[in-house]
Amino acid sequence: MVETETFWHIQTAETVAGLLKTDLAGGLSATEAKERLAAVGPNRLEDKARVSPLAIFAAQFNDFMIWVLIAAALISGFVLREQIDALAITAILILNALLGFRQEVKAEKALEALRKLAAPSAKVIRDGAERQLPAADLVPGDLIVIEAGDQIPADVRLVESNSLLVNESSLTGESKAVSKTVRPLSEVDLSIGDRINLAYMGTVAVAGRGRALVYATGDATQMGEISGLLQQPDEKTPLQIELHSVGKAVALLALAISGVVCAFGYGVRGFEPSHIFLTGVALAVAAIPEGLPAVVSVALALGVQAMAKRHVIIRKLHA
Repeated sequence: MVETETFWHIQTAETVAGLLKTDLAGGLSATEAKERLAAVGPNRLEDKARVSPLAIFAAQFNDFMIWVLIAAALISGFVLREQIDALAITAILILNALLGFRQEVKAEKALEALRKLAAPSAKVIRDGAERQLPAADLVPGDLIVIEAGDQIPADVRLVESNSLLVNESSLTGESKAVSKTVRPLSEVDLSIGDRINLAYMGTVAVAGRGRALVYATGDATQMGEISGLLQQPDEKTPLQIELHSVGKAVALLALAISGVVCAFGYGVRGFEPSHIFLTGVALAVAAIPEGLPAVVSVALALGVQAMAKRHVIIRKLHA
């Protein structure tokens, strides 16, 4: 098959047909389409194993600073008998987890909404005849017919346009419908919204009629790329790395100071071991900034809300 890096918008319709080894008038044969479907797979966004809400919530506690605070809560409650401090730290931990959990659940719903943008069926010309087929059966090289009201079933290069207008707001955020053309464009480095001879999976034809050659299906489409980005394994953000370093440094410093106090109290002042131990533990717990995760999470949540108003999908709160 053709490399995905091909700049389809600068090619003529005839060149595109040649690259895709298809016919501009009759499309693919049923036999060829079947072989291509076996090679590239169905035209649908990959649906990876979904994470349960319980697993998402539990993942909020997988952080060094959170582990330190859990230890501080346990020590406060069961060793120092400071129930109010233990409850306060626990409340902060739960608030922090709920903020992160809420954001990730919203992102999972957004991902599900992306999958629902895929068209259920498409008008395809095969062996020279128009037929209605499941959109999942489309392959690169298929010649499709687009009419007003149709969802674009894949990423396509227009080869015929009769006053065709496409609403691309689901992809670009631009609410105004785009007038489509079949002429090749001269500039290579154009944004998605400026490639007016292409149409993309999940967008909608609002007027006119046209024909187009499919050049990308499934996860190779622009929608597929967005879906893939949302499902990528998590990488630590600079903020997370910095917070991890700060939390670790504070915890180690608190333990070191506590150790010095215990050694001084026992060796120099001669306090009882049990008494000086509790004093050292209390000092270590008091030195831990239990409000830091909550303050950071609230600040991030406010930032996410501001971005959500601009229709930006944020999967992880730390992003």
